[in-house]
Amino acid sequence: MNIILTVLQIVAPVAILGGIGFLWVKAGFEYRMEFITRLCMTLSVPALIFTALMKTEIEPTALRDLTLASMAAYGVLTVIFWGVTSALRLETRTYLSPMIFGNTGNVGLPLAFFAFGQTGLDFAVVVFAVMAVWSFTFGLWVVAGGGSPLRVLKEPLVGATLLGALFLWQGWQTPEWLTRSLELLGQIAIPLMLITLGVAVARLSAGHLGRAVWLSLLRAVVCIGVAAGVGWALGLPPVALAVLVLQVSTPVAVTSYMLAAKYGADSDAVAGMVIASTLLSVVTLPVTLAFLI
Repeated sequence: MNIILTVLQIVAPVAILGGIGFLWVKAGFEYRMEFITRLCMTLSVPALIFTALMKTEIEPTALRDLTLASMAAYGVLTVIFWGVTSALRLETRTYLSPMIFGNTGNVGLPLAFFAFGQTGLDFAVVVFAVMAVWSFTFGLWVVAGGGSPLRVLKEPLVGATLLGALFLWQGWQTPEWLTRSLELLGQIAIPLMLITLGVAVARLSAGHLGRAVWLSLLRAVVCIGVAAGVGWALGLPPVALAVLVLQVSTPVAVTSYMLAAKYGADSDAVAGMVIASTLLSVVTLPVTLAFLI
């Protein structure tokens, strides 16, 4: 009973804030998705990533091991899901990125924080940073059907990740007044992303929902298995392992839908995967947390 209550206490803030966004839209109130998303992805989340990396107190070896584990996990998932989409004759532009990349920002960061505190958030930011770089390089290239990989340099998330890693490596710190300003800016990211997630789900129209359900189930099983296997193989400590599994197994990111719509992939099919995997995560995430904490 204690473990059930603990898991519910962790999941409840995520569900409540997401529910607020969902009900806000259903009540007919205005919510400027483009503005909020741009605010988060351009300012708030980069500030969160930069300050978390700069101020992290994770031991260098643990940080290195988690970074390598994250890179290995996403590399293995890329190979597996490329094979799955090819074998099932699914359009790569539409299905590959949603299968690989989870909602490590909107869902993963707050869950890791609520489950494991500041240490969990620090670990989660590392996984999120690795995912963001891979998503906005390889993932963007796949969805766009090619193009220059140099476009990644224009993404604030990638710049903040690289700059934060440099500050961490050199042991540098920004002036206190700037650090506090960036921390304050970063603190709005988690609640805004959760509310925006609820808004996005409320506005999505599911496409190919039957296919989306079994693909989401397959994705959840593979992601948990790969993350756990890689983490155990590299000997990650318990909290780092738990955060890796949690982050990699989060439901399909809403950004996958946005990118599909922007670059002309089948956005309805991706929307179906967002909805199916998010609903499925109501069961899978609490169960996963119950085994991890």
